[in-house]
Amino acid sequence: MSDPTEANAESVEPTGDGAGRRHVRVVLVDDHRMFRTGVQAEIGRTEETGVEVVGEAADVEQAVTVITATRPEVVLLDVHLPGGGGVEVLRRCAALMADAERPVRFLALSVSDAAEDVIGVIRGGARGYVTKTITGADLVDSIFRVQEGDAVFSPRLAGFVLDAFASTDAPPVDEDLDRLTQREREVLRLIARGYAYKEIAKQLFISVKTVESHVSAVLRKLQLSNRHELTRWATARRLV
Repeated sequence: MSDPTEANAESVEPTGDGAGRRHVRVVLVDDHRMFRTGVQAEIGRTEETGVEVVGEAADVEQAVTVITATRPEVVLLDVHLPGGGGVEVLRRCAALMADAERPVRFLALSVSDAAEDVIGVIRGGARGYVTKTITGADLVDSIFRVQEGDAVFSPRLAGFVLDAFASTDAPPVDEDLDRLTQREREVLRLIARGYAYKEIAKQLFISVKTVESHVSAVLRKLQLSNRHELTRWATARRLV
C-alpha cells in the first residue's frame, strides 16, 4: 500500500481504455489505513473493476494535496477527518469540482448515516453518500455513476437530503451535541443502537480501550450516568 501522501500525477483520459472498457481514476480519503487497504483490495483491481486508485490521503491537508496533484474523476471521501472533516476538503476543492472540462466529483463513504453528516457534505458539493456497509460491487457501480454525473445514495439517506432541501428552515443548534467531537458522535450513535464495545471498535477501526475513553467523555460532557440514559438522550434527538 502506498503512503497516503504519495500520488500518481500522470494524466490519464477518463473515458476508458482502447478496448472501450470503463475506466475511472479514484483517490481514497480516509483516516484509517486498514480501511483504505481494504477498499483498495476490493475495488482497485483495475483489470476487473475498471477502477484505478491513483492516490490516498489520511487527513484534510493530504487530501487537498493529492487531489490537486492527481485530478481524479472521483474522490471517495470520509466525512470525519483530522483537520476539518470532509466538508473542509470539499470547500478547498470547490474550483476542481466546478471545472467544466475535467470536474473532480466526490462520493462520501462513511460509517455514519446521521442526517447532519449526509446533509453537510451534500451541501458542500458531494454527488452522493454511501455507508461503509456497501458491497464492493455496489461501490464500484456507485463510483461510475458519480463519474457520469449521477447522484448516488445508500437506501434511506436520500430522504434526508430531500427533506433538508425542501425546507427553508435552518436546522436548530443543539448545544449539547456540539460539545462532542465527530468521533464521540459516532460512538454515541453506535452505543445508542445497542452495539457492544468490541463491535464498535471493529466498526470504527479503533481499540476497545479507545471506545471506553470516548464513552466516558460523552457521558461526562452530556452529564449522563450510563449507556441507558445515553440511549434515551440520543433517541429523543432522533440520532439513532
